[in-house]
Amino acid sequence: MITILGPTASGKTKLAVALANAVDGEIISADSRQVYKGMDIGTGKDLADYRLASGEIVKYHLIDICEAGEKYNLFRYQEDFQKAYADIVQRGKIPVLCGGTGLYIEAVLKQYNLQRVPENKALRDSLAGKSLEELTEMLEDLKRRTGSNMHNKTDVDSCKRAIRAIEIEQYYLENSGAKSDATENQQKVVAENGSFGQDALIPGHKPLIFGTDISRELRRQKITHRLDERLKEGMVDEIKGILESGVAPEDLIYYGLEYKFVTLYLTGELSYEEMRRQLEIAIHQFAKRQMTWFRGMEKRGLHIEWIDYELPMEQKVQFILDRIEK
Repeated sequence: MITILGPTASGKTKLAVALANAVDGEIISADSRQVYKGMDIGTGKDLADYRLASGEIVKYHLIDICEAGEKYNLFRYQEDFQKAYADIVQRGKIPVLCGGTGLYIEAVLKQYNLQRVPENKALRDSLAGKSLEELTEMLEDLKRRTGSNMHNKTDVDSCKRAIRAIEIEQYYLENSGAKSDATENQQKVVAENGSFGQDALIPGHKPLIFGTDISRELRRQKITHRLDERLKEGMVDEIKGILESGVAPEDLIYYGLEYKFVTLYLTGELSYEEMRRQLEIAIHQFAKRQMTWFRGMEKRGLHIEWIDYELPMEQKVQFILDRIEK
């Protein structure tokens, strides 16, 4: 399997499509939000990128596989990835894993063994009326008591996330033997899915991982340009339509970035100008966090070969083909 990763707006999808065409492969998406149907412009699916000049479409997997409003998670992604991977290999094709969700990529390459922490309805009911500030204080207190070093902004960017994080820490407190020695990065997943068992590289599998290396300044320019393009393409109307279909505002805010800030605009909590400004800042911050994760992957033993974004596509593909030959 070949992996193509990179921060948002770094051209990784186009590279993956060109590579898949060159090696008779199919793409497995590693994007935590592109799994949702109808969330197209905001997640940057850019499905036109999968169409070759010949008109042929490179087959892709794990895009548009669940409904907007659902809570897809890493546990489900691992299951869906294995099915897609097996299907591709059985048909004699080469899987090309592509995306910017480093957590998903690392989880499948290192075969994280996830264990579910069950829902605690009584606890959830008791927390239902509390403010985000109150929930954050409770979470921080629980972390001190459990000795958890987990702290990530996504733990507490909504009441639902904070309650789930409290639920996890409470489970640890009541089941002292259940908590694994997961790293800080792995514990980010715990707040969404459960707890970690041991992880190891896929037996006999030496992953080939390539990253799109784009300068910080060019990345910022592309992010700003792409945001304006998506607003012109109807991103606000897309999100308005999802809300009108019955998805609760809080459920869309849960997905973050475009869906958070545009929803706040549509519900009257932000002006259009405030929405655009705050969203642009948030996307820049998100891209920085992506790169931090990828650098962390390297420190945790996954070798990434970085390819200059500004190289012609043919050279980028040939670079990867040469590495495959070696």
